Amino acid sequence: MSEREFENVLKKADDPLIGFLHKIILYCIKFLAILMIVVIVASVLDVVYIIYDKIILSNPLGVLHVEGILTVLGAFIAVLIAIEIFNNIIVYVKSETIQAKLVLSTALIAISRKVIILDYKTTPTEYIYATAAMVLATAIAYWVVRNSHAKN
Repeated sequence: MSEREFENVLKKADDPLIGFLHKIILYCIKFLAILMIVVIVASVLDVVYIIYDKIILSNPLGVLHVEGILTVLGAFIAVLIAIEIFNNIIVYVKSETIQAKLVLSTALIAISRKVIILDYKTTPTEYIYATAAMVLATAIAYWVVRNSHAKN
């Protein structure tokens, strides 16, 4: 049974209990969307604080060191990840299906953030290889999903 067929079964359920439970899940998802807005706003405020702390207070001349740049970039990308998760939630609420391409693109952004802020001097080699394998696997999955959508 495909994902779309499964969603249609849920929508057309004759059992009132299943319909009621499905509505509860949709309300929970909408509540999660509201919570994601709170997370996004808090993350933006965190970015403002980090920029103020790392650029204005720590460096009166405005010169950033590598660790400051990585901290600022990490905070920015965290906001982008939160926005992408919010988009995933909204797409699910509107279509009641999980969009694999959107989820995989969010995963790629999250993995990219990890790669950008990773301290290669102190990180074990095995962890770096595992991260590289995760990037490769996610990129291949994204490519497969994108190409399968292009053919349809």
